[in-house]
Amino acid sequence: MKTIIRISFLMLSLVLSFPLATPSHAQEPSKTFEDDVLNNLAGDWSLSRKMHGQNSQSTVHAEWVLNHQFLFIHMKEQSNPSQYEARVYIGYDNTSKNYVVHWIDMFGGRVSETLGHGTREGNSIKLEFNYPDGLFHNTLTWHPETKTWTTLLEQKDEKGKWSIFAEEDLRRA
Repeated sequence: MKTIIRISFLMLSLVLSFPLATPSHAQEPSKTFEDDVLNNLAGDWSLSRKMHGQNSQSTVHAEWVLNHQFLFIHMKEQSNPSQYEARVYIGYDNTSKNYVVHWIDMFGGRVSETLGHGTREGNSIKLEFNYPDGLFHNTLTWHPETKTWTTLLEQKDEKGKWSIFAEEDLRRA
């Protein structure tokens, strides 16, 4: 009986300590992701989008989550029923010195499996996604003088030519 209790205690100790184990490639949980540009995106926004000659409006909510490791963005187009909804997580990889982006939207797993990467230059963050149907850029630019954001979404066709997919303006809600 004592042996069973000892084995049970040992197993329980192992199970309880498992969540505390951290992979060697992980960032320190005490080291939060601080970004003086992305900090300006936290909050509620009204997004105006021009895409393929059509205009639409979306709501956007952004907040720091997961121990301030990711900026979580929820955007939803305002038509009823909504024509687009996405949940986006933007983080930073201190080893590669790149932004990382998990973009999950209503188009499902095929598109959402692509991890985005990006770099910052001044007040702009250029994100690149290598989707199954080609490269896609999403450049977010903070305008401190007006406290607004713009995004430029561009896609590369099979001939290597870049074109504008959409343009967006974000203003505080």
